Amino acid sequence: MNHQLRIGFLGAGLIATYHSKSLRRSGVETTHGVVRAGVYDTDVARAKAFAASSGHHVCATEDEVLDGCDAVYICTWTSEHPRQVAKAVQRGLAIFCEKPLAVSTEIAEHMAAQVVGAGLTNQVGLVLRRSLAYNWAKRLIDDPAAGRVMSVVFRDDQFIPIQGHYASTWRADRALVGAGTLIEHSIHDVDMLRFLVGDIERVSANTANFHGHDGIEDVASATIGFRNGAIGSLTSVWHDNLARSSLRRVEVFCERRHVVIEGDDWYGPVSWTDSDGTTGQLDGDALEAAALPLLDGSMNPDGEFVRAVVEGRAAHPDFATAVEAHRIVGAMYRSALAGGELVRLDG
Repeated sequence: MNHQLRIGFLGAGLIATYHSKSLRRSGVETTHGVVRAGVYDTDVARAKAFAASSGHHVCATEDEVLDGCDAVYICTWTSEHPRQVAKAVQRGLAIFCEKPLAVSTEIAEHMAAQVVGAGLTNQVGLVLRRSLAYNWAKRLIDDPAAGRVMSVVFRDDQFIPIQGHYASTWRADRALVGAGTLIEHSIHDVDMLRFLVGDIERVSANTANFHGHDGIEDVASATIGFRNGAIGSLTSVWHDNLARSSLRRVEVFCERRHVVIEGDDWYGPVSWTDSDGTTGQLDGDALEAAALPLLDGSMNPDGEFVRAVVEGRAAHPDFATAVEAHRIVGAMYRSALAGGELVRLDG
């Protein structure tokens, strides 16, 4: 690879803009020789606006982007991911693909096999892996003084993202997105449940559709059994209350410690209460000071992607991590189709 790293973008919407700004904040453009290469979007006006604000240049086709970069961000709608990942693999590019990887577990598994087989640095947009709040909560949970995890209650709600600042009408089209809130939004939550508590052994789930978009559930509720004996619940809701953007509340009950994550996904607060009456709470700068060392000093997933590419090492979270979340989500959908029947995960 050249001493410069040319980064291209497929897709120029909200999530691409997030990653572009995150790259800027990370500082890797100056420290690791990042060059902003091409961007392509089916909406030319959107691509032009993205280029004007980011320093990329607009390309006429996605092939032009891929032929002119060393690493590519794939930030298109879900059904496009497999085809575009395959094109990037053919060119030997490092790949950052937004979540979910694909509209089904089987396709996601094939994509992961492709990038691993090609030996390419790959990362997926499960960005909460670098959240200060979740990493500090994990430290509290893993502390032997907390005892074993007994239960977790995870609630996630946001206004349906076909409106408001998301304005992603494609999320109402099953052919483009695959399904609704469970795969499109709460794949983050399933990943965090694995991260905080451990591997999942069995699930039972139900879904509902209030908005009436074909195949796009806007409510999902699941009961979860973990391999370590803990049990938990996940509730995911897409509503029409634009006063609530995207809010999560997580309660973890250990034998001797109760941990709560709420407010901001990154800066908390995180609070805890121990059996001896000790309590604590961290948020904002105090949380950053405590949790940043757990992340090797960097909470920026995009900066870490670039460092991994330049250093020729594995990135994280990778496609394999995303596949595990896909398998759990897939099991939840199978359960819901069977009226909430218990589904066990393989292995």
